[in-house]
Amino acid sequence: MFDHVLFDAADFDRSRAFYEMALAPLGMEVVSEPAPQMVGFGADGKPTFWVMSRGRPTTHGAHIAFVAPTRDAVDTFHAAGIVAGGTDNGAPGPRPIYHSSYYAAFVIDPDGNNIEAVCQAPVD
Repeated sequence: MFDHVLFDAADFDRSRAFYEMALAPLGMEVVSEPAPQMVGFGADGKPTFWVMSRGRPTTHGAHIAFVAPTRDAVDTFHAAGIVAGGTDNGAPGPRPIYHSSYYAAFVIDPDGNNIEAVCQAPVD
């Protein structure tokens, strides 16, 4: 089990703005800013996803999937990610290759990472 994940960003302000908008539909918000150019996103005060710029190589080409509480949240994540400057990498929809309840969308972030929102709740 992971406690948290950290991505190094080339343009901190751009990445922060992207993630603030894209993660909001998933119930995630800024919960920690312990240092300049460092921000933690999460829920209930616990940061689980960090973005920072610290002069190291930028994280790019990574894939991370965030839990979405509903299929509507997946749809909203995708739309928000595009508006925030991301690039479509897979429209919202079922992904039965994984299993019958897998519903996801994919957006490429400003640094080239594949960001996914997935709802795995059974379909009624």
